[in-house]
Amino acid sequence: MMDTLRKKWTFRAHGQQVVFVKNPIERVEHVLMKAFIWALYLPQYPDLRVEVSIGERFKPDVVQLQNGTPIFWGEAGAVSKQKIRKLVRKFRGTHFAMGKWGKDLRPFEAMVQQELRGVGRSAPIELICFAENSAEKFIAPNGEITITFADLQLKMLKP
Repeated sequence: MMDTLRKKWTFRAHGQQVVFVKNPIERVEHVLMKAFIWALYLPQYPDLRVEVSIGERFKPDVVQLQNGTPIFWGEAGAVSKQKIRKLVRKFRGTHFAMGKWGKDLRPFEAMVQQELRGVGRSAPIELICFAENSAEKFIAPNGEITITFADLQLKMLKP
């Protein structure tokens, strides 16, 4: 595992770099999942931003806006049923990606599917499991992230 005492990491992917700051109450895995989500979706969403308020009650871990509305929203780690319910209804055209660290996706998938019942959406929701050894596998000593969807357990919930 990476140095757990560090408070900042600079990661690079696809010719961009971002400094990720670990808050005192945050687990290292949460920071890593944000970095991995950023790196995975950067080719599709080249203006992704990390940990920025978008004027909503909920703050995304990773987001890209278009005309002030999120077109991509990434969540790393724990996400409550209430948060999922509000987000999938309010942002029906937003592509969501939700990452878990070393966990079976099936219980989370069942919960998300329950919150999607009766909601007409035009964008996918992707559930991602990052293996516990992901930091060692996908982050080079210089901070370059090389991770692809083929490296992951991924579940796509189509609209």
